[in-house]
Amino acid sequence: QVQLVESGGGSVQAGGSLKLSCAASGNTGSRYCMGWFRQAPGKEREKVATIYTRPPYTHIYYADYLDSVKGRFTISQDSAKNTVYLQMNVLKPEDTASYYCAAGPVGSLGCGKFDYWGQGTQVAVSS
Repeated sequence: QVQLVESGGGSVQAGGSLKLSCAASGNTGSRYCMGWFRQAPGKEREKVATIYTRPPYTHIYYADYLDSVKGRFTISQDSAKNTVYLQMNVLKPEDTASYYCAAGPVGSLGCGKFDYWGQGTQVAVSS
């Protein structure tokens, strides 16, 4: 079992920045793909960014992003702190959503199904 707790959400004006954090606890000794998802009211959940490593090359991070956030958002991971971050810059009103951290096993093709989810943190961007 892995427990995930998000923090860092808030309200900002368009063009501003926020940094979300996801602290993982529990069976964090296993290798997981970590991801950030978001869901806006009335819309489907979408995968924003993912990150994973492949032992023994744990200094190499593989990251992927939703097209609409490429160049603006950056996902990173501090393994020593069991924490994953999402740095969000040049925020737009359409980034307004509840953001969720998730974890799942790393498969042969990278990230797959996400088994563990946090409670979410709200991000509101005003124009």
